Amino acid sequence: MGRFMIEVPHEDSKAACSKAVLIFHQSGSHFLTHAEWGCKDGVHSAWLEVEVENREQARQILPPAYRSKARIVELNTWSGKELEALAQIHQDSISG
Repeated sequence: MGRFMIEVPHEDSKAACSKAVLIFHQSGSHFLTHAEWGCKDGVHSAWLEVEVENREQARQILPPAYRSKARIVELNTWSGKELEALAQIHQDSISG
């Protein structure tokens, strides 16, 4: 399983915000009813973190009207060993 962050933008209007929240809540999906929203801070998007097999499964969680505009990012963490290797790769590209 992978972890994905889904960002779902909507228009900057009271009607668009209300519609997006309503559609998410009416879906009944646990993921959608627990979305985080940025509207009160002027960022008209919802965010969800999900654990699914792949990016397409993440997209299928969304209501159809929002799938095409969603940004889906696979999340990862870095172990100490991986971080050292990453630093070396970037150092090589700077000096090379």
